[in-house]
Amino acid sequence: MLMYLEIKEVGSRKKYYLVHAYRILGKVKKARVFLGSNLSDDALSQKVKDVELVLETKVATLKTLGDPYKTSLSPSEIDELRTMEGRGRIEMRHLSEEDWAKFTEAFTYDTNAIEGSTVTKGEVRKILTENKWPDRSKEEISETTGVSDAVSYIRKTKDHLSLGLLKTLHWIIFKNSKGFAGKFRARGVEVSIVNSAGTIIHQGAKSTQVVSLLSRLVGWYKSNKWKYPPMVLAVVIHNQFEMIHPFQDGNGRVGRLLLNNILLKHGFPPVNIELKKRREYYAALKAYETSGNIRPMLDLMLAEYRSLKKMLK
Repeated sequence: MLMYLEIKEVGSRKKYYLVHAYRILGKVKKARVFLGSNLSDDALSQKVKDVELVLETKVATLKTLGDPYKTSLSPSEIDELRTMEGRGRIEMRHLSEEDWAKFTEAFTYDTNAIEGSTVTKGEVRKILTENKWPDRSKEEISETTGVSDAVSYIRKTKDHLSLGLLKTLHWIIFKNSKGFAGKFRARGVEVSIVNSAGTIIHQGAKSTQVVSLLSRLVGWYKSNKWKYPPMVLAVVIHNQFEMIHPFQDGNGRVGRLLLNNILLKHGFPPVNIELKKRREYYAALKAYETSGNIRPMLDLMLAEYRSLKKMLK
């Protein structure tokens, strides 16, 4: 967040510290490095240059929270994470049908827009509330109603996580736009995500491993669903799902619905990843893929819960 100089006067001595303020799970914390006492301006300037990188590395390490899918979190880490339950949370009984309608419109627009849909917010509202179709492709319109229907589905289903649930969510969204709706990638169908420069930024699991990897993920959830805080469960399931990329297309939308399904099943409200937070969202996914760090996604979810509170006022 912020790096600054801190001076403490002790008698005739001035002690200098370089301080890095950073945010973890919505709470500001500070890391300090002692630079020295009674330093000249030149010496102080040089000391700051010498330790800036050290301090940044220290903070990066402090902010890393390992992947519980691979290594169990310690009791102290779990205790820290449970403090997030009091931050950004909205009790389920406070989400009226009007609140759900607002959320569904926002989620439908943002989750499709993240994937490139050109349907505007206003058009989403007209499609969902007035059944008025804008001058857009029938595929985009059907995926708009599909996402809305999928939100309704996760509100009603009792299924936390299963291969059948994943196929059902995919089919609900894409049944009128994709010939492979509701089907995992066939043998030999491999997927990659490339950026605008054509560079591969993520390679999905091999098609022959999709079912076994998803089955392992379902097993992990069943074994840990009462061990970890709901947001941790939701992040791990969502991130692992996105790493596997089991469908030929549509994984992002199913993954964000899956994240919300886990939250709902544990009594938490839904969360919407906004289009304007797309860069942070992708960065959080990348942090998980490269280092198993779940903290960036947790921080993003807390920020989005705060946005949800404002929207539902």
